[in-house]
Amino acid sequence: MRQDTAEIKEQARRLGADFVGVADAAGFLNPGYTGNRPQEFMPGIRSVIVVGVVIPKGCVQPLPKGRPEYTNTLMAGTATLRVIAFRIARDLEKQGYLAALVPTEGSEFGMWYADRETLRADISLKYAAWLAGLGTYGLNQLLITSETGPRIRMTAILTDAPLDTDHPKEESFVRPECAACQKCVKVCPVGAISADGTFRPQACRDFMFTTLGGLRCGMCIRVCPL
Repeated sequence: MRQDTAEIKEQARRLGADFVGVADAAGFLNPGYTGNRPQEFMPGIRSVIVVGVVIPKGCVQPLPKGRPEYTNTLMAGTATLRVIAFRIARDLEKQGYLAALVPTEGSEFGMWYADRETLRADISLKYAAWLAGLGTYGLNQLLITSETGPRIRMTAILTDAPLDTDHPKEESFVRPECAACQKCVKVCPVGAISADGTFRPQACRDFMFTTLGGLRCGMCIRVCPL
């Protein structure tokens, strides 16, 4: 029996989500995807429900001033997403399906959720969001949405429920505008973002968790014109 996907999306929005999409879990088996696969955790997975909220402009525009306010606002987004995803997961299991929550991207636990060496998460939320047609990648390695650019926060629910899936809106990962812009490359305080598209996550991590004492940086989001 196929679940009512529209009803799940409406439930997410009712609980506070600003956007929601469903990715076909089979997309993680594409040869071009080199990250961890959700099938390794849930062999019978069919769908990945991606849920997101928009981060208010008021905490982004003053950066680098106001990093405590920026960080606290991000954590509030994390708390909101956890409640939304947990409610959806519980409802799916009440209907006889399996469901598990993916750690929220950029959560307050930071690298605890990821491999210590590679900083790679169990699954890529950004890739799931791209599969679900919610946006494309920026040069800053963040998901860029058409409505609010990278000023978002996401989580996902892994489930074996058969849902109607969405599809990528763009074939390419990286937004073409990034090549001529490169504002994020220039503003990064530790040079973690390169013009050729390579990214040094360890440099980003060390700056936030050592130099800033756990506060988030946010400068690549602050300068993004998208």
